[in-house]
Amino acid sequence: MSLRSPILINALLLLAMAGPGTAQQPSRDLTALSLEDLMNIEVTSVSKKEQKLSRTAAAIFAISAEDIHRSGAKNIPDLLRMVPGMDVAQVDANVWGISVRGLNGRFANELLVLVDGREAYVPTYGGVFWDVLDLPLENIERIEVIRGPGGSLWGPNAVNGVVNIITKSAAETKGGLVVAGGGDVGQAFATTQYGDRLGKSTDYRVYTKYFNQGTLVGLANPNGSDNWHMIRGGFRTDSSVTEQDSLMVQGDIYRGRVGLTLPLLVNVFSPKVDTQTWVNLSGGFIQSAWEHRFSERSETSLQASFDRFTRLDVVGEDRNHFNIDFQHHFRWKARHDIVWGASFVHSRSNSRGSPTIFLQPLNSSMQNYGAFVQDEIGLVPDRLYLTVGTKLDHNIFTGINFMPSARLAWLPSKEHTFWAAVSRAVRTPGVDDISIRVNYGGFPGPGGMPILMGQIGNPRFGDEHLVAYEAGYRTTALKSLSLDIAAFYNAYSHKQTLDPAVPFLEAIPVPLHLIVPFMENNLMYGEAHGFELAANWKVTNRWKLSPGYAFEGMHMHLRAPSVDWASVLIAEGSSPVHSAQLRSQFNITRNVEWNAAAYFVDRLRSGPVPGYTRVDMGVVWHATTKLAFSGFGQNLANSKHLEMMDSLRSVRSSYIGRTGYGAVTWQF
Repeated sequence: MSLRSPILINALLLLAMAGPGTAQQPSRDLTALSLEDLMNIEVTSVSKKEQKLSRTAAAIFAISAEDIHRSGAKNIPDLLRMVPGMDVAQVDANVWGISVRGLNGRFANELLVLVDGREAYVPTYGGVFWDVLDLPLENIERIEVIRGPGGSLWGPNAVNGVVNIITKSAAETKGGLVVAGGGDVGQAFATTQYGDRLGKSTDYRVYTKYFNQGTLVGLANPNGSDNWHMIRGGFRTDSSVTEQDSLMVQGDIYRGRVGLTLPLLVNVFSPKVDTQTWVNLSGGFIQSAWEHRFSERSETSLQASFDRFTRLDVVGEDRNHFNIDFQHHFRWKARHDIVWGASFVHSRSNSRGSPTIFLQPLNSSMQNYGAFVQDEIGLVPDRLYLTVGTKLDHNIFTGINFMPSARLAWLPSKEHTFWAAVSRAVRTPGVDDISIRVNYGGFPGPGGMPILMGQIGNPRFGDEHLVAYEAGYRTTALKSLSLDIAAFYNAYSHKQTLDPAVPFLEAIPVPLHLIVPFMENNLMYGEAHGFELAANWKVTNRWKLSPGYAFEGMHMHLRAPSVDWASVLIAEGSSPVHSAQLRSQFNITRNVEWNAAAYFVDRLRSGPVPGYTRVDMGVVWHATTKLAFSGFGQNLANSKHLEMMDSLRSVRSSYIGRTGYGAVTWQF
């Protein structure tokens, strides 16, 4: 199936959209939930407790199951494109850079990503491997995205934002599900799932998911060599142990292979050469959560998880990661709603390294622990709420961190919410900041002694700090229109720079050679300001429009003795100043949905990435209540475009091209 033909493009405009596997139910009337209902969806990521979205004193955007159903997305990064202020940039077929409010990159280490409260943040690089953050989209209940700091609850690295992916309980996914489809780039994909009840008190589901994706067009090579495939399986059980106790257990395993074009060294004394390589991936997790309700005013939860992955790339890392988290939520007297808790993390890494990049030492172990407390105070019942809290966290690199916040929400009526917040957040060092070794390449020096340029970790690299000031307004004053506006000012300090260090002699590998190193320091500071706007407009009972817009300006500066103006340019220009979107959801008939989305992204000032407009469009037909057919067209506005050049030069970029696919979904 090729989408280079205008005939096929026109056909997709009429037949496309709704995405594979998301069409589990017949098309619903868009008036089933009023806009007021949508603004009062219960969210948990802002306060670690259920709270109406309209009452939260934070810039939060909730992607609902209905949004997922209508999006046509095949992966989580494409779902996140609908969030105003979120920068989603695809580097090649299997690599993304995703951030909130700027500072984007392949490993955007200011964004904390969670799945059911379990961190997907990788300690080695301080970011997320989006190629393995995959699960059946049909099982996602909602995705909560906080734009702004979340450190007072979630701890370090929740600096510019938090993404919490919340999955459905096993009771919500009973029965069988089969999804199958394919297209020109997404060549084949399939999901099978079955759920039922065990005994009187336990629900379960099991699933398998597979996909095989072809290559994109590389910048210098028509074959980007970035094709990939993956198979995974998982389960979830939800049990009512007693009337007061519930237990959730879930797990997942995966195995896959991704293609990458990497700049690698044949030996350390020669320049890098672009090399097409395969990276084998495997891993999985097991997670449990026990909840106990003492009364209507008091409840506790205890969550434990163990993750393991093997990624045989140039670092070649195996990592075991264990986390346990306890929290207690209770109401005290008439005005106080308190949440407190504690957590412990143990993480161990074994790596192999390569001539291009390795860790010193190859093996490492770390323990982090922390505690938090937050109190929501009802200053005026149902009108004015003050939320204060902080988290204390200890890590092996920089010791104790203190992350307080204060948030104020004023509800003059049920249709209007004004809020303001001030927060402090911290990005703690990743393993690479402390112990990385990157060899850039060598050349002959004076007297014939080889000279090797490279990067070395800094054992004294410190925390990066943010103080954020935010304010916002939400309204459903009109029955057909809701509006959500948030503005922010971020003050950054001790940001990362890469500066020359003292040269030294090195005997291994032979012969004796001189290292001319660059070392990471904390010598950049600056500020960012901007605002985001999101709206929902019910044009008719069958048609809803959801426009969004975001503006961000960032200005960074250096402290002496740093001369790393490249880091300033990358920080200021790695995310667009302007971005906008418009999503349309339309029910043609009771059983036929037509959906479309347009995304505008401004140019990136840090590299040769021009602005682009992305258009996704398609249709789904519910032939019966159990059977649906769908088609989807993506990137229809342009034959190809760039979205990001990796600033680390760790992977070569590809053009994101026009694609399409079809799918069938069967429930039984």
